[in-house]
Amino acid sequence: MWEKQDQKIFLGASRTPANEYQKAEDLLLKYGNRHGIVTGATGTGKTVTLQILAEGFSNAGVPVFAADIKGDLSGVAAMGEAKDFLVKRAADVKLDPYDFQEFPVIFWDLFGEQGHPIRATVSEMGPLLLSRLMNLTDAQEGVVNIAFKLADEEGMLLLDLKDLQAMLANMAERAAEIGARYGNVTRQSVGAIQRNLLVLEQQGAANFFGEPALKIADLMRKTPDGRGAINVLAADKLMNNPRLYATFLLWLMSELFEELPEVGDPDKPKLVFFFDEAHLLFNDAPKALVERVEQVVRLIRSKGVGVYFVTQNPLDVPETVLAQLGNRIQHALRAYTPREQKAVKTAADTFRPNPDFDCAQAITQLGTGEALVSTLEEKGIPSMVQRTLIRPPASRLGPISPEERKKVMTDSPVAGQYDETIDRESAFEILQKRASQAQDAEAKAREQEELAEPQGRSRWTLPDFGGGDGGGYSQPRGRTSSAPRPRTSNRQSVTEAAIKSVVRSVGSSVGRAIVRGVLGSLKKGF
Repeated sequence: MWEKQDQKIFLGASRTPANEYQKAEDLLLKYGNRHGIVTGATGTGKTVTLQILAEGFSNAGVPVFAADIKGDLSGVAAMGEAKDFLVKRAADVKLDPYDFQEFPVIFWDLFGEQGHPIRATVSEMGPLLLSRLMNLTDAQEGVVNIAFKLADEEGMLLLDLKDLQAMLANMAERAAEIGARYGNVTRQSVGAIQRNLLVLEQQGAANFFGEPALKIADLMRKTPDGRGAINVLAADKLMNNPRLYATFLLWLMSELFEELPEVGDPDKPKLVFFFDEAHLLFNDAPKALVERVEQVVRLIRSKGVGVYFVTQNPLDVPETVLAQLGNRIQHALRAYTPREQKAVKTAADTFRPNPDFDCAQAITQLGTGEALVSTLEEKGIPSMVQRTLIRPPASRLGPISPEERKKVMTDSPVAGQYDETIDRESAFEILQKRASQAQDAEAKAREQEELAEPQGRSRWTLPDFGGGDGGGYSQPRGRTSSAPRPRTSNRQSVTEAAIKSVVRSVGSSVGRAIVRGVLGSLKKGF
């Protein structure tokens, strides 16, 4: 258990120009919230450095949140093993005793596959980050802002993607009304946003938006013996959607900034946040978003949160953000291209020079597990950069098995808390209910109109051929017959029927005329 006299994390041992042991290199816990950066080319040892930092903070009672891009960081949940090269490194840096241990780990996964699901509501994400996530234009971002404003005014919660989709569809129907109040809302803009939401849904973002939403307090748990929990985010699948990954981590930092109280300069951080593959946050990011990151990094220190960026190249981080990072660990960089050469120079220039060696040259010559280290010393002054062998981890080097991961999840303090989705009444249900009520009202109005028609008249009609009243049926409304012939009946008499029968039987026209005349006179006699 950490005690106040244990005020540092052992990182490794610096070497003399003759490659001999020089002194221990530590990170002072009271400056752990002054942020930091771990950089280096692939395969140079960045993940192991992240692992030993997480172990050190955990043993000091500081909770950690870190993304696991390749799965290697999961080994922190298992006991380390005494392998020859690890034992040799421990001897080289004078780590005695070299004890192995497993650490309290909580696995998380936005997709709920390799860890407990992490969710946030659409409202918590906010219009700025959502627009960043969908890469919207300014006009489309304006429509999203209006959607949030309307939802707030009309008392509708935006919890998941279907809530936002329903809200946008409602806005398209009310475009004229909304445009008069907030400005033009075109169907084209709404349609573009809906298509982007569909893409997000297909990429798995629907798993992230919803309830129960993550409680920040669950990331800051401690064990009964005082160790801080190491929260490991499974990010191998998440990396297929780097925009979602970057937006989620920025949202998490923003939530920490908004929820945690001011603590000034504590003896140790309240939480340490490792942002792996940090370049994903800044690639093609609009200026407003970069300014937001800079603001959060600058101000979150007073909340007791340390932010550590892990990336391949120091040029991945904007200078305005890089200037806020006091603790620096630089693994090897290659310098084959002009950009790589510039990166080496940039990294070298950020360190406090050491007269014993050329910093830029050393960066290209570092071996695996070796780094240039400069941390904040007393009064917050950067230490002189030292060429340092990084200490070996106490936990397992490499990933754990799926069975081991499952057991850790089963024993987790948040097991069952986030596993089942909750779908309470929100914008989607309210708008659906309104639409149903409108349909019911329309159907009732039609029914009342039908009941208002005159009684006793059939709705069935027969064609009118110009005589009588259509056989006793009413004529279609709006039509009148034209001058009906006065006739008492449409039915033929017996005499008329006989006359027509005889006429049809006579072959010639002359004969028919004679017969008509004779029989006609007989008819008049009746």
